[in-house]
Amino acid sequence: MRTVLGACAFLVLTACARNSELPPLVEDRQTQRSALTGEGTSNKGAPLHFEVKRYPGGEPYSVASDRGSVVLLDVWATWCEPCRDSLPLYEQLAKEYGPRGLKVYALNVDEDERAIPAFVAATKVALPILVDANAAVAEKTLKVRMMPSTFLVDRRGVVRFVHEGFTEEFLQKYQTEIEQLLAERAE
Repeated sequence: MRTVLGACAFLVLTACARNSELPPLVEDRQTQRSALTGEGTSNKGAPLHFEVKRYPGGEPYSVASDRGSVVLLDVWATWCEPCRDSLPLYEQLAKEYGPRGLKVYALNVDEDERAIPAFVAATKVALPILVDANAAVAEKTLKVRMMPSTFLVDRRGVVRFVHEGFTEEFLQKYQTEIEQLLAERAE
């Protein structure tokens, strides 16, 4: 019986190994990041394009309107505990680097935007908030897999750095990357 089971397992594994058309069960983060930033593809340097609405008024926002500025885009939700820590720190970065050309946005992916006012009141965050209806931009364009996810976009509109999750230790790295992007000229 063991011989039969072993032979079946071998055949199944061999058949799966030969079927290169099957997608990987888990896409590695570097592959995801490379796909978004265009590393290793002909899309390298392709500017990010999306449109969402501003909160609370619903005015349209296009990421293309910030060409010439460095953009920190944080994807967050009201149920995300690390977001409570990250957004106030991003607000500090906006104050520190804003005069040099940094713009910081908080892209909310909650299903119901009525949760936003309580979160904003509790965290005392005054960052510009963008609303991603149905998380369409987060999932399809930015390929977000973890909350929060932070994207640093250069002056040409190209995503240059992607960070998943948040701890305060990340802040130094963000500052280094922001300094690097602010030092570059827009082409």
